[in-house]
Amino acid sequence: MTVPSPSEPRLVLTDIEGTTTAISFVHERLFPFAAAALEGFLAARGTDSDVAPILAEVAAMQPGQPVIDTLRGWMASDAKVTPLKALQGLIWRQGYADGRLAGHLWPDVAAALAGWKAGGLRLAVYSSGSEEAQRLLFGHSEAGDLTALFDAFFDTRMGAKREAASYHAIAAALGLATGAILFLSDVAAELDAARQAGCATCQLVRAGDGTQPAGHHPIAAEFTEVSRLFALPHPA
Repeated sequence: MTVPSPSEPRLVLTDIEGTTTAISFVHERLFPFAAAALEGFLAARGTDSDVAPILAEVAAMQPGQPVIDTLRGWMASDAKVTPLKALQGLIWRQGYADGRLAGHLWPDVAAALAGWKAGGLRLAVYSSGSEEAQRLLFGHSEAGDLTALFDAFFDTRMGAKREAASYHAIAAALGLATGAILFLSDVAAELDAARQAGCATCQLVRAGDGTQPAGHHPIAAEFTEVSRLFALPHPA
């Protein structure tokens, strides 16, 4: 039995952490990598044209405090702050480029994304990680370069993931009504905001990630179940 939605989904908008990718990969691999590389990266590239504006933004947000201390504090608290996410993305780019990092994906993800795309659905990503970090993870994933599957990548520059206005902004950027979007995430509050905006929603509850089912959104343990619930194209 399929799940009723405001309209037939024309685009799948997916979160990353806890949805396509293990939470442990982000917290036990990516974050420590960026933290360990921070000082060396800033010493080598702090005046570069793509890094200096980020550091200036950090300084403006916490005047009078050393930038490195601000960044360390944000890293320690996993703050969803745009300049931190942008800087982490640049550090990760270096790690992906030299092969020290490869983007984790759950085994069901790549085939499902390819099947949905081949079946005529559009795909996009919305994550609190920077757009740069998103492209790197999917571009250097364990399943190869998947970036061509996606129409767009969105980060917190579109707004907070727990605010309905963010999903309206994404829909406008994509030229769609919110009712044509199916949003996948493991976080109930994000799904609540997307539903409030008019999107169809599905909560991913991955075994081992510790996600608690919200109870008021359709639930799937993997992307193949999302396909069945919403009658999406199945992988070949």
